[in-house]
Amino acid sequence: MSAPDISVVICAYTEERWEDVLAAVSSVRAQSRPALETLLVVDHNEKLGDRLAKEYAAAGDVRVLANAGPRGLSAGRNTGVAAARGAVIAFLDDDAVAERDWLLHFAGAYDDPRVLAVGGRTVPVWASGRRPRWFPEEFDWVVGCTYRGLPPGRVRVRNVLGGNASFRREAFDAAGGFATGIGRDGDRRPLGGEETELCIRLARARPDAVLLIDDRAVIHHRVPAPRERFAYFRARAYAEGLSKALVTRSVGAAKGLESERRYAARVLPAGVARGLRDALLARPGGAGRAGAIVAGVLTAAGGYAVGSLRARRGAVTFGPAPAGGGARD
Repeated sequence: MSAPDISVVICAYTEERWEDVLAAVSSVRAQSRPALETLLVVDHNEKLGDRLAKEYAAAGDVRVLANAGPRGLSAGRNTGVAAARGAVIAFLDDDAVAERDWLLHFAGAYDDPRVLAVGGRTVPVWASGRRPRWFPEEFDWVVGCTYRGLPPGRVRVRNVLGGNASFRREAFDAAGGFATGIGRDGDRRPLGGEETELCIRLARARPDAVLLIDDRAVIHHRVPAPRERFAYFRARAYAEGLSKALVTRSVGAAKGLESERRYAARVLPAGVARGLRDALLARPGGAGRAGAIVAGVLTAAGGYAVGSLRARRGAVTFGPAPAGGGARD
């Protein structure tokens, strides 16, 4: 089977990340396995959209689009899917850069026709130059990165992680788009979970579907200084609890919390034990990491409880499947 054409979607929303967006696009253009196109979807920011359109006016491989739906990451991704020409659509965060063989590893996984989604490994790039000593690797999802506890290699998973992921177009035809009402919305509370909800819906619509993570498909994700602080750690953990409540409202607790139960029962206790052991051995940060894991769990649980109450009154809508697989400008 020939490797599929891949469109890359990068969603952007603020000029504060201008240099990051340019670096993200450059990393796509430098791929050993070229992308068919790069789509820059701008989230309700006309000034940024105009500036990007001017920057890439002469580029035949980059298109700039305005988010055609409500404000937020889910609708931006749905806009990119609808406009993409590729048989596979990959997503890259606007503050991340992909290694040279990123798309090569994605494409290789699609040799199996059962594979409908492939994710990769996301490595943090700390603004301070190194990981804060108190910050546990088990909670790297807080900063949008691959966390301790995910299996290595190319493995089957329940869901991919949205900032470093790809889907066959037929996945959206089968399950619809990303749910609005879940996930990021500009500068509002740092929610997430939209890719988890989509993957669970996809598995229901296509029980034969295979979803993979290949840890050779690597991107490097910038972590700004404010996100290295415990205040952000706590806020993001709370928001994740809120998000999980919306996900479980949509797809049920059995699947919505399946991976999280294993993570809480196995990965986190082991992380606490490592932290306490390091503290006993007088290694820097051990007690802080153990305490952060406990605080993160309790904060996320609190967010889930509050979110469950709110979710009974809220609404979650699903983006449409792309029409006909062609481009819409």
